[in-house]
Amino acid sequence: MTKQSKKATSDTYLFGLDSFGDLPTKADGTLMSHPEAIRQVVEEAILADKLGINRIGLGEHHRPDYSISSPETVLAGIATRTKNITLSSAVTVLSSDDPVRVFERFATVDALSNGRAQVILGRGSFTESFPLFGYDLRDYNELFEEKVELFSKLLPEEPVTWEGKTRAALKNADVYPKTEKGLGVAIGVGGSPESVIRAARYNFPLILAIIGGAPDRFAPYVELYRQAAEDLGTTAHPVGMHSPGFIAETDEEARKLAWPAFKTSWDRIGKTRGWPPYTREQFLYEIEHGSLYVGSPETVAKKIAKAMKALDARTFDMVYGGGPVSAEARLKMVELYGTKVIPMVKELLSQ
Repeated sequence: MTKQSKKATSDTYLFGLDSFGDLPTKADGTLMSHPEAIRQVVEEAILADKLGINRIGLGEHHRPDYSISSPETVLAGIATRTKNITLSSAVTVLSSDDPVRVFERFATVDALSNGRAQVILGRGSFTESFPLFGYDLRDYNELFEEKVELFSKLLPEEPVTWEGKTRAALKNADVYPKTEKGLGVAIGVGGSPESVIRAARYNFPLILAIIGGAPDRFAPYVELYRQAAEDLGTTAHPVGMHSPGFIAETDEEARKLAWPAFKTSWDRIGKTRGWPPYTREQFLYEIEHGSLYVGSPETVAKKIAKAMKALDARTFDMVYGGGPVSAEARLKMVELYGTKVIPMVKELLSQ
């Protein structure tokens, strides 16, 4: 097994926040509009930057319950209001986009942010972008494989010659703008061994999207990634993970605020996927034994540290603000994550 070359210290662990642009509620209990929700995410990212949180990741969705359909546009706005935080997608649905345009847009964010842009490529757990942009779901796997291949060829920022079945061929094509130090890239994986091996093949870092069940069940994927990197002669980069959560001052308050919001979000999605209604028992089980990080700063910190140790993960991104949580509670959660949870996790991991 390929081992990570450097022993981890508190400085080698990175912590981020991911948002899909869920519509929060205002002080009067009404939902924010899409424009208001986007501006809310910008304010949360500004606060995260001030608190020293390492990364803000924005998801791509094309449905009414989420406000962000163009992560890089929102990231460009955040770039001009922040100084240090990494600006990432979470994820870019490359299958239904064009690799050249994705590179150009994120290279632009990279310029605006002085080199802080990162693309996390993925197939996405939602498929509404395929019919919206004229792609056939029957080509789901081929689209992603070919487009990742092309995207990887763009990263050296030299003229590219490429031919495939899913888009027009390129012959000695150059892409602009150029970046100053290269574009950060990773692959987000929700549980496909093929995607894990693909990350290793293209020499990309791996980020595991763990949204349910015990985190340690993903340990074989970490092993597979490192073994594949060794077999292919690529680099076994430090592994990251991303999971949903919510933080408040006490466990009781966190559960009280998170439960109705998580249920609303789950049941809305479930109507299109045939899921049964989300139960209180499911919610509590995921908090106690699964991949839902809900509670006080101490409770959440202990659970994050345990999960990161189980997977030897060096980065953790919390998907925050799921469902119609109040804007005030979301800002408080960002504050608690940056000021209390992250320092506690680092201390626990260094022991």
